Amino acid sequence: MPEINVENLKAQMRKGMLEFCVLLILRHRPAYPYELIATLKKAHLIVVEGTLYPMLTRMKNGGMLTYEWKESQSGPPRKYYSLTPAGWQLFETLREVYAEIANSVSILSDDNYTIPTNDKEE
Repeated sequence: MPEINVENLKAQMRKGMLEFCVLLILRHRPAYPYELIATLKKAHLIVVEGTLYPMLTRMKNGGMLTYEWKESQSGPPRKYYSLTPAGWQLFETLREVYAEIANSVSILSDDNYTIPTNDKEE
């Protein structure tokens, strides 16, 4: 029986949710990448710059995000990302999809859930 790499599986699940989580953060206000990383880490989603920056670029090129350079009181100017109208639409769609998936997982996770039987012969 092949061994399952649990850490890899967890990382893939997190990676699949990362774009939605960034949209969740940016729905409140524009943020620069370090803030995004810190917020994701605080929520126990481990992410590194090498993952976040290409994703932000891909989302910007896809029209989901825009950015604005703002002066920083401590260091060089920072690139603040925010949602575009298309980004807001994607956010709403992903929020609905997430709610559906979370509901399905909740149903299947319930210890009292039983698999329906199909007594009809085909």
